[in-house]
This record gives sequence, C-alpha cells and structure tokens, in this order.
Amino acid sequence: MKPLKITPITTALFQQGENLGQFIVNSLSDYPIKEESILAVSSKLFSLAEGRVVKTTDKKHLIQQEADEDLGESSHGYHLTIKEGLLLPSAGVDQSNSPTGDYLLFPKNPYLSLKKIWNFLTSHWSLKKFGLLMTDSHTTPLRRGVTGVALAHWGFKAVKDLREKPDLYGRELKVTTVNNVDALASSAVWLMGEGNERRPLALIENAKLEWSSSSSSEEIRIPIEEDLYKNLLKNKINS
Repeated sequence: MKPLKITPITTALFQQGENLGQFIVNSLSDYPIKEESILAVSSKLFSLAEGRVVKTTDKKHLIQQEADEDLGESSHGYHLTIKEGLLLPSAGVDQSNSPTGDYLLFPKNPYLSLKKIWNFLTSHWSLKKFGLLMTDSHTTPLRRGVTGVALAHWGFKAVKDLREKPDLYGRELKVTTVNNVDALASSAVWLMGEGNERRPLALIENAKLEWSSSSSSEEIRIPIEEDLYKNLLKNKINS
C-alpha cells in the first residue's frame, strides 16, 4: 500500500471576489491531478470569493449573529460557540489573513460552496473519484495550540464504520468509527501553515476512502443528545 502523500501548494495571493475555481486550476497547473486524490482548500479562500467580509467595531454582536449557539465569553476575549456542527472560538469570525483587516466569516453554506467547486474541478480535470475538503483551525479542550478541522467535505465518505469489525484479538468493536475528514484536514492544515506561508491548498494522495459523487454534513455531525460531552454542552447552552 502506498503511503499517504500530502503536498502543500504555494499560491499567489487570492483577492476578494476572485474566481476560486480558476484560481485553483491555475495554482495546480504544474501538478498532475489523479483519480482518488483530495484537495484541501482553506475556508478563507471561500470567504473571500463569496464576499463574506464585514467591517465592524462590534465583534461581539457579529459573533452572536454568526453563531448557531453562543456559549458565552471565554478566555482571551473569545466566545465559545457552536457553528457548522463544530465547537469553535467566535463562530469562525476572524481577522487573520484578511487582506483589509476586516472580519472574515464562514461561507453561508459550506457544503453547497464545495459542491459547486467540485463540479467545476471534476469537469475541468475529467475526474470521477475526487475529494474536496474545506479546512479551518480550531482548538481542542485541555490542549494547547490549534489543529486543522474540516468545515465541509465532498466526494468521499466522511467516516469509516468499524462497528462489528474485530480488533487485534478478535473482539468485536462496539462503537468505533473513524473520522476521515478531520484526520485528513488536520494533517493538511499542519503543512499548509497558520501564518504567512501562503499555502492555502494541499493535495492529498493515496488516501484509502470510499468515494461518492455527493456528500452531506449529516455524515459527520452528531446531535448533542448523542454526544459524549452532552452534559457539558447542554448545561452551557441552558445557562
């Protein structure tokens, strides 16, 4: 089995309102795009392409407007929020890597945004099995630093179900599923960088996945009632 290969792509600076599909094609002109490859794309590119840029002095109001759930102010002036099925600081409202210093917001519908780009790229490159990841960064409770996370995916199954499969000693696994999208996003974002690297794309090859021509957030999201941390989250939401 070939080892997983991730290649971060250095690009030109992406401008607000620029055509994202064409930008990706131009940026990857020197890279042969093969079947069963995945492209990780920073969510900031989608935000800029879709004009999701806001100039305001009231960040708190903007966060509350964007959040699906606002769990209140946390440390360092951030708000703990739930957005797009993720526990995130400040609902993704962010100034980092914003050309104007204004706030960048997540795309209104990340899955629809990915679907449109996937349709364009698979047609342009004549691909059938091809994946897209929209990536961002988040924090993990009780751990320092940020890691990559997938806001959305398209073209492959989000999780690998190992329930009823045997473990190393033949015992049946009861609840284990593998989160494909965040595992790949975390690896890709680590190579793409968080600062001035100018690598908003990463090409992922040799990932053993189940491919699909459509995807859904329901593949990866888990309702709070089923979540391991449901008591903490519900208490915070109801406080």
